[in-house]
Amino acid sequence: MATSGLYSEHLTCSICRSIFTDPVTLICGHSFCRHCITDDHSVNKGQQCPLCWRAIPAEGTCLQTNHILKDLSEKAKEGKKMMKTRMHEKAEVTELCPEHKEKLKMFCVTGQQLVCTTCSDGEKHEGHKFTPVKEAAALLRKKLEKFGQRIADDINATERLANTQMQGMANTVDKAQQLRTQVSRQFREMHHFLRRREDEIKNDLKHKEENDLEEMSDTLNTIETVMSESRVLEAMVASVLEITDSERFIKSWTENNGEVTPEHLFRPRASELQVVNASLSLGPYESHLQFFMWKEMLQVVQPRAELLSLKTNSTNITISDDRRSLISTPKSTPTQSSPIFDHDLINRLCQTMTPSSFCTIRAKGQNMTAPSFGSFREFAQTLTPPSGALTNHASSVNEFSSGQYYWEIDVGHRHYWELGIKDNFLKCNDRKYSTCSLNVITELSFTGRPRKIGIYLDLSSKKLTFYNADNMSLIYTLSCRVTSSPLSAHFNIRYRTPDPNPMTVCWY
Repeated sequence: MATSGLYSEHLTCSICRSIFTDPVTLICGHSFCRHCITDDHSVNKGQQCPLCWRAIPAEGTCLQTNHILKDLSEKAKEGKKMMKTRMHEKAEVTELCPEHKEKLKMFCVTGQQLVCTTCSDGEKHEGHKFTPVKEAAALLRKKLEKFGQRIADDINATERLANTQMQGMANTVDKAQQLRTQVSRQFREMHHFLRRREDEIKNDLKHKEENDLEEMSDTLNTIETVMSESRVLEAMVASVLEITDSERFIKSWTENNGEVTPEHLFRPRASELQVVNASLSLGPYESHLQFFMWKEMLQVVQPRAELLSLKTNSTNITISDDRRSLISTPKSTPTQSSPIFDHDLINRLCQTMTPSSFCTIRAKGQNMTAPSFGSFREFAQTLTPPSGALTNHASSVNEFSSGQYYWEIDVGHRHYWELGIKDNFLKCNDRKYSTCSLNVITELSFTGRPRKIGIYLDLSSKKLTFYNADNMSLIYTLSCRVTSSPLSAHFNIRYRTPDPNPMTVCWY
């Protein structure tokens, strides 16, 4: 019986945390108390096993009692009862001091043990602090009650976490099923469109085939008729030529042909006929079927890329009439004497400079010394970019407050651009790519030079993902640090002279 307690943890229901009462085993192999698996609706809400989420019978009455577990559980309960009885009996025996056979009336606070009055006066406990047993028990009881409450609170908190986690697992299962249904529906729509267009194109091909074959058949009938007439004439001529008597020869010919001259009768007929050549063709569907289908699908696929409309406060950027393109039109250009500030360098220096330090910024061959301001950032903020600065910002009229959004930008052959949302964007600087999130810069190992950049914004998960829209390959996924809402698309371009190469929002 003593060993039964060692296995009690294997005989414990994972729902009520107690030794099994009338245990039942599900088809998945997990066991629970019958009343736990049938009555606990919060756990059994979806008629699934709480541990592996496999479906279980709808009615608990069909579950058979696991008699082996039941016998072991009852033995474990009996073992616990016997252990408690023995401990109680042992405690009663040890109520007397084993050395002096006196009642244990004092509690040694220093040694944390019960002692008799004789022990308290002995050398073994010299200098120790003592309290009466009842007083010590009252203090210990208060402490244990507090600890017990803490344990109970901790257990409740842990159970809440477990329930929350289980609910999260259930939500994940539901979400996955919802997404599978959504994916199937969207593919079904695309399949339906493609099958419909396939049938239409095949029917059109069939009609063209029938028309061409009908025309060719008529021409073949005419050719065969002419050929048959020519063979009859050939046979008639051959029979006339067999006559050797001149008078009979002429009479035979003239009687059959009357006034028809040989020149007219024997004119070539083949030159009057023409073979109908095959004109069967599907046009662009013959050579560019997939491309045309893709273009047609853009008209029926929903949702499509966002049709952004652009705006800017910069006088050095012109927005096209359709509000899709950004074009650099600087009113003035940088000169040799106009320092051009490297803002990335200033940001890095702001993070490293001390309040009492000096700093020299090299800008286009010139040295500028910063005075000892309260911080270098304060000094940097006082610097106003001169006329003709390199960067200019723009944004979209469209605003995003919740949900998911996707748009594509044709960056052309620009050497510098920033795309994304405010304070969270992808930057290209001379084929070197990096991301920025609230001034936290991450260098990317991405190589190549895509012409189109796809941007996917998921406000529910606060993720911003960038794609090479030329082949839809992933560039990077950025965790957004959003400071305000609603949001709008962010653009930043850099120029030195008027640039005819626009940055354009792709519309489909």
